[in-house]
Amino acid sequence: MSRQTPTTTAQRTVTAFDTGVGRPAVAKDDTWITTGRAARELGLRRTEFDLAVRLGRIRTEPGRVAAERRVARAEIERLRAGPDFPEALRRSVHAVGTAEGAALLGVAKARFTRLARLGLVVPVAFHLNRYRAVVWLYLADELRLFGDDEKNAALLTGRTPEGLRGLLDSGIDLRPRNWRSRHLGFLLREAADPWARAGAVASFLDPLHVAQVVRDPYERSHVNGFRRRPPGGGSSDSPGARIAADLMTARDPDEIAWLRADLARLVDEARGHRPAPRPSGSRPFPSHRTASESEPPASRRPVLAPPPGRPAAPARPDTPAAGDRARRRGLLARWRHRTVRSTGRP
Repeated sequence: MSRQTPTTTAQRTVTAFDTGVGRPAVAKDDTWITTGRAARELGLRRTEFDLAVRLGRIRTEPGRVAAERRVARAEIERLRAGPDFPEALRRSVHAVGTAEGAALLGVAKARFTRLARLGLVVPVAFHLNRYRAVVWLYLADELRLFGDDEKNAALLTGRTPEGLRGLLDSGIDLRPRNWRSRHLGFLLREAADPWARAGAVASFLDPLHVAQVVRDPYERSHVNGFRRRPPGGGSSDSPGARIAADLMTARDPDEIAWLRADLARLVDEARGHRPAPRPSGSRPFPSHRTASESEPPASRRPVLAPPPGRPAAPARPDTPAAGDRARRRGLLARWRHRTVRSTGRP
């Protein structure tokens, strides 16, 4: 077997071997590496690596196959050249649960949970324990900053302010919503084109809402192809996956309105960028927007969600309930008109 001399350039190292049996040479490209290898070379556990990617600490690019990501060798060298590597990188992605988070702030676990439910500390990830209970995780660095801020001192000691106690009594829990807002930001940063961004937003909406916004079935199918599954992996019909899917689906009316508006806007952009694939001769559906879909996009709102207490969204004029009410009002008006004509009294 003959062996060729390796060729080295500034950006690529390729070593080719002749198979000797008529097959083309096999080349090893070290410009890009897999995410698993990148985690090992950076000294991170896989959960730490994934969190670092979501937070933008590590830049990745789409791989050669769908749903695959890869890391440039230059990115690994950039991180290795940073100060206090690898400890500084590990600290930046250190996530803690309720007990450790309460200890960092010097408060009881119950108070820490109340702060999280009010949206004052924002989770960065979650996992399910063996009892399938949701365990929220928070960045230790963010908790330290929160505790060091003098404006938050009153929240860490003494009685909870009356207004906040009222919200807690109403059952407020902004942890899922704030996590969704944060995770949506990651998916939008990772998306490669407008259709992928539309699919990222659609990932947080019930399929019925997606169908109401994206009326064209071919465009809707294309958007759904970019929908992202909740983190955690596993079979999609497992109990854990169903819990994760529920956490990833928007529930508050105003949050749904924001996402619908974003989805409509992104589909408009994607349509102009590149039409969705469709059979030849088929015509696109007309695009219709509701009042809720003309709201400002969700990407402009802060991570910390506002407390509830908002009025319910008005019924859409094309819903069955709204149509029934309109018919009843029309019948009532005609009955009153006949009464006035027959009696002469209103």
